[in-house]
Amino acid sequence: MDRIDLAMLAILQTEGRISGADLGRRVRLSQPAVSARLQRLERTGVITGYRALVDPARLGLNLHAVVRLRTTHAHLTEAIALFDATAEITQVYRLTGEDCFLVDIHAPDARRLEEIVDRVARFGPVTTSLVLREYPSKPIVPADGRSRRP
Repeated sequence: MDRIDLAMLAILQTEGRISGADLGRRVRLSQPAVSARLQRLERTGVITGYRALVDPARLGLNLHAVVRLRTTHAHLTEAIALFDATAEITQVYRLTGEDCFLVDIHAPDARRLEEIVDRVARFGPVTTSLVLREYPSKPIVPADGRSRRP
């Protein structure tokens, strides 16, 4: 990957709906050249997909919580199955250390959050924290930490 690829990735991470022509203007390439680079980045697995960011509150999911679960190896598969089957669980991280999982939950209300936490707690001790505010994600940059714009 060169500096143009990295610049394209930085732009796409914050402006995913930018047109190929606009992206080309920003990185000083033609639209066909940008398209070829995008196809290569997709084919090689650097770009893994495109998605819409949705405001959970606009869908009635007004409560955002983060739950840490400490469990045993014997319960891992069953816990993962529960996470997959629960629509309100939107993100799961497998962790090292005392806690085994960090789970993001978007629930409509406290009652539903309690139901989900109680189900998760069947697998071991949980710690639940309400999210007061979420800040925007930062674009992923190369390991050296330098932003590379053309």
